[in-house]
Amino acid sequence: MKIRAEEEKDWPAVYSLNKSSFETASEADLVSLLRDQVSAVISLVAEIDQEVVGHIMFTPVSLSGFPASSIMGLAPMAVSSKKRSRGIGSALVRKGMEECRKHGIGAVVVLGHSGYYPRFGFKPASLFSIQCEYDVPEEVFMAVEVEPSYLSEKYGVVKYHELFAGV
Repeated sequence: MKIRAEEEKDWPAVYSLNKSSFETASEADLVSLLRDQVSAVISLVAEIDQEVVGHIMFTPVSLSGFPASSIMGLAPMAVSSKKRSRGIGSALVRKGMEECRKHGIGAVVVLGHSGYYPRFGFKPASLFSIQCEYDVPEEVFMAVEVEPSYLSEKYGVVKYHELFAGV
């Protein structure tokens, strides 16, 4: 398996993967829109035998009261239904976090499964005095500090790019 930066040639496969991984095409459409309208996106693919079998995207989010903060939101992530439970998602998250670190990102937030993301260091964001702009259960909105103590004196509401409102 190879994890690498997404390239334009991957876009049709990434769209298809996201479309088949979620209940609607909303996430697949979101990825295309984010790619076009947001700068500083980290988008990675996992491939096996030159076939895209996984995708992950990180986009900037804002923290109310701290406009200069450097925080990314992990969303979406998709793995081919035929290739799940083989460590592809974990490899994508680890590589994505490594890329965030290289780009000087201080923290990452995720709206995700509370049984999955803690293995990567994610904790309920409320422990950092951070809330999500969406009304979601506390345990599914998580954060991890990429830079130690990055969130120690920050607090507020995380806002995703307006394009996420359509999902």
